[in-house]
Amino acid sequence: MSGIVDDIGKQSMINKKIKAISLISGGLDSLLSTKLMLDQGIYIEGINFFTGFCVEGHTHAIRKQKKDKLKRNNALWVAEQLGIKLHIIDVIEEYRDVLLNPKHGYGKNMNPCLDCKSFMVRKAKEWILEYEFDFIITGEVMGQRPMSQRKEAMPIVQTESGANDLLLRPLCAKHLPATKAELEGWVDREKLLDFSGRTRKPQIALAKQYRFNDYTTPAGGCCFLTDKQYSDKLVDMWQSRGNRDYQLDDLIMLKVGRHIRPNPRFKMIVAREEGEVKFLEGYRNQYANLYPTSCNGPLALIDGEPNQEDLQIAAKILARYSQCREEKLVDVEVKLNIGVGQQLSVKPFSADEIQKDWMI
Repeated sequence: MSGIVDDIGKQSMINKKIKAISLISGGLDSLLSTKLMLDQGIYIEGINFFTGFCVEGHTHAIRKQKKDKLKRNNALWVAEQLGIKLHIIDVIEEYRDVLLNPKHGYGKNMNPCLDCKSFMVRKAKEWILEYEFDFIITGEVMGQRPMSQRKEAMPIVQTESGANDLLLRPLCAKHLPATKAELEGWVDREKLLDFSGRTRKPQIALAKQYRFNDYTTPAGGCCFLTDKQYSDKLVDMWQSRGNRDYQLDDLIMLKVGRHIRPNPRFKMIVAREEGEVKFLEGYRNQYANLYPTSCNGPLALIDGEPNQEDLQIAAKILARYSQCREEKLVDVEVKLNIGVGQQLSVKPFSADEIQKDWMI
């Protein structure tokens, strides 16, 4: 009788549509790993976690940098190329503890990569349990990233996320123990890959084979926390406030403009081009701000509590970045509160007078 029951159970699994969720960052690796599984007949939906620190979604639509490149959300682009549904999930509040209290510390900058990967895989596991999916796919490659994708780190992600053998990494699976998807016969292990190391040549070759074009730079990160300049601005913000709290608006503002701190009392955020001017205008009611009135020039916001001498310094800095930088005097309008302003006439700072350690 038990043999009959076993046969019925096996036939039920054969008839069942195997479903997986794939972590889609928008990069080449997640594109390829998902494609490999689609080719094996697995039904896949994508999931993308929005932490607030994503490279996409804000500044690439503001600045003229790489203006010839299409402005897009790369995770959505990947899903479109693959023809799969993508779920974008806001985890800003939950991610706060990952950033502030990483069990495994930070990488080269403020990136808690190992804790971050464990967090995202854990969230993916919660998702597959809720929606009755069978396993999880990521685009990880052994040895590719120094913190989260070291050989000894990969089991940590499985264990601390609680995903264990529900986590399949198709691009490097042959370097790892077989997962449930392979042991159950849902996936053919022989068709999985053995990529390893920092080189992206195998991924680029596979992308060419699949005729994928216009994907994001293979070695590019998708998180601002891996960027030194952004990390420095984040740490500076925390130090100036005396705490490590933050809101989404704070994270966005750190991505925009030149950040200049002449002293601990205040910081300037100076727009670099027209798109940033328009963006910062949306915050003029929340920050003190200043702009030149005797010529064209950028808008700047002031974060902090400047005194009158500080306002003179701020006006001279702003004048340096205006079109009147060669003039003897530049007129600057300073508004500390809505409807309350003052006119300053200042001599622009020279490039040498803006000290290097002011630039964050």
